[in-house]
Parts: sequence; structure tokens; C-alpha cells
Amino acid sequence: MLRSFIIYLSKAAWAQNLVMNWSFAWHTASRFIAGTKLTDAMRVVRELNAKGINATLDHLGEHTSTPEEAQQATDDIFATLDAIGADSTARSNVSIKLTQIGLGLDESLCGQNLERIIARAKQNNTFIRIDIEDTPYTDKTINLYYLMREKGYTNVGMAVQSYLFRAEADTRRMVQDKTTIRLVKGAYKEPPDKAFPSKADVDANYDLLTKILVDASLTHKTTLSADGRFPAIPCIGTHDEKRIAFARQYAEKVGLPKDGLEFQMLFGIRRDLQEKLVKEGYPVRVYVPFGTHWYPYFMRRLAERPANIWFFVSNFFKG
Repeated sequence: MLRSFIIYLSKAAWAQNLVMNWSFAWHTASRFIAGTKLTDAMRVVRELNAKGINATLDHLGEHTSTPEEAQQATDDIFATLDAIGADSTARSNVSIKLTQIGLGLDESLCGQNLERIIARAKQNNTFIRIDIEDTPYTDKTINLYYLMREKGYTNVGMAVQSYLFRAEADTRRMVQDKTTIRLVKGAYKEPPDKAFPSKADVDANYDLLTKILVDASLTHKTTLSADGRFPAIPCIGTHDEKRIAFARQYAEKVGLPKDGLEFQMLFGIRRDLQEKLVKEGYPVRVYVPFGTHWYPYFMRRLAERPANIWFFVSNFFKG
């Protein structure tokens, strides 16, 4: 019930206006967000790289309401890609949401912006992760991904949410084309005909999808690129130590090299676990969000764990 209410708030304009005007809100949000400027984000990339951790940058934004806003978001992504390209030592790629570049407005407009972004990423020798959003956009997102592949782009991958009933079919289809997939549990409120209602079922499906991804990486012999920008097929996006343990054990069982998968986590969450996995020889990538449009992302982080909500509330009473 509480999670559903917070997810509702993440989409409510009145709540966004209220929260973003509270001075303490940014103090709390900055635990999960690298900063509001690209220079902040690149500084975090360098700090992570110094610890042996790769990064994926996300200039925050979603659900643009005009073509002009979608164009501005595209230009902001260009700037991020150019910053990575200008620093040959930066072990980072870029994650985007398609509603940020116009998917909710016009699929054709979004497709044009997406192709320009992927082409710009190719010029800067890096990779684009297409993030996955709630189910009204799932088919359109996957269709646009395949359109880019048909146009010859290979520096692009997808994400899959294990709480969706369709996730297994989507995953099996995409790994046939060597798609690199960021596997997550899912952070949106979905109707009961679309998603597993229980955590146990979501976790079980996550492990099944992990097996599919690990097997595909073994079959296609995919590994992390030497520059840290292009990941292998399995990108295990979770802080759940049981899911991480399952992935490790299964990969070891089938003989997948450590660089045949990577573990992905969020900025500001489980730094201890990130560093532990790096010391054990596994590729780790941290999702680094930044920008002024941080409210929806921040609210979804609050919805994920009660501890995050308490952190926010405690800061409220501190003033």
C-alpha cells in the first residue's frame, strides 16, 4: 500500500512541486543522485573508476510533454556522450529513457532522436542502454530497439524487469541477437494481469532470467570490453545478495568467466557490496543519475525500501 502511494506521488505534478521546494529534499535526494550538472557526474565517474568500478550515466528526465523538450533532452544526452568521448580513460556508458526523448509524444520523433543518440555514442566509442519503463511503453520500446538493430547499430542494449509475466519471452528473444540486458526487478506499479504480485515469484523469475542470460553469454562468448564501456550480455542489476549469490554460483557452475557478466548497482546504495565484488574480480557498474529532473527517480528509490523512507523523514525533522 505504501509503495503504491509513493509511486503515485512520483507521477503527481502537485507532489513534485511541493517536494522540490523543500530545502531538505535535495539533501536527502543527493544520497542517490550524483549532482545537478554534468561536471558533477563526470567527477563521480572518475571517483568510481579509481576504485575499479565502471559507470553508466543517466541525465535524468522522462515523459517530456513537447517536441522541444524532447529535443532539449536529446541535446543533453549528446553533451553527456561528448564528455565521455573527450576522456579516453572514462570507463562509462549512457542510459536513457525513451519517454525522455519523445516516446509519449510521437514514436517516429522518438525513433529519430534515438538513432541520433546511438550514432553520437558510436562516434564517442561508447554504448547506450535503453532503460525500460512501465508497461504502456514496453512494446514500443522493444520495437524501437529492434529498429536500431535493423539499421546496423550494435552499440545498444536493453533492460528487462523480472516482475513482468512477459519478461522470460522477451529475454529469450533478445539474447538470440546477443542483446546485452540489464536485469532488474522493476520499480513501477503494474496491474495484476501484467506482473507477479508476490516478491517470491519476482525473485524466482529473476533467477530464471539470470540463468538464461548467463547461458547466452557462455554460448556467444561475450565479455566486458577492455575500456569498460561495452558490457557482456548479463548485467545483473540488483542489491539483493541472494540474487547476486545465485548469479555467481550458476556462472561458476557452467564455467562462465568472471568478465562474462557484470553486477550493476545504483549510486549511493551498497557501496560496501560494490567494492567487495570488485575485490573478488567481478566487473561492477554503478548507475549514476544526475540533473535537475531528479524527483521521479528519487521517489522510486524511496518506494523500494522502508529504510529510504525513514532516511527522508528523519531529514525532514532535522529541518
